Amino acid sequence: MLEVVCGVIEDSEGRFLACLRPAGKHLGGLWEFPGGKIDPGESPDAALVRELKEELAVDVEVGRALTPVVWNYGEITIRLQPFICRIVSGELRALEHEELRWCAPADFPRLPWADADIPILREIFPTG
Repeated sequence: MLEVVCGVIEDSEGRFLACLRPAGKHLGGLWEFPGGKIDPGESPDAALVRELKEELAVDVEVGRALTPVVWNYGEITIRLQPFICRIVSGELRALEHEELRWCAPADFPRLPWADADIPILREIFPTG
C-alpha cells in the first residue's frame, strides 16, 4: 500500500484549493487536493510540507488531520492522509498541475474529482 498525504488548503474566505492533474499522468484531467508520497522515515506532516512546497511553491501550516482514505485504483492501493492546512508564505504557483482553483462549497460538485478525494469532500461538506 502506498502511503500518501494531501493538503486541504483553506483560505481566509472559507474557500479550498482544488488542483487539476495534468493530462497524460495517472488520473489526468481529474481534480484533487495536492500532496504526494510519504518518503521512508518521514512523518506525514513533514511529507505534506515538502510536497506542497514542491508542487505549489508555498509553505503551509499543517492543522488537524481528517479521516484517512484507503482507495484501490486497480494498479495501486493508496492510504491517503488528509490534513487541513493554510498557506503561511510563498506565492501560489501550479508547478505540477494544469490549473489551480479556489472553490467555495457549491463549486466542488461541478468538478470531476479523483475517487480517493471524494470521501474527503464529504467529510468537509457533510450536507453537500
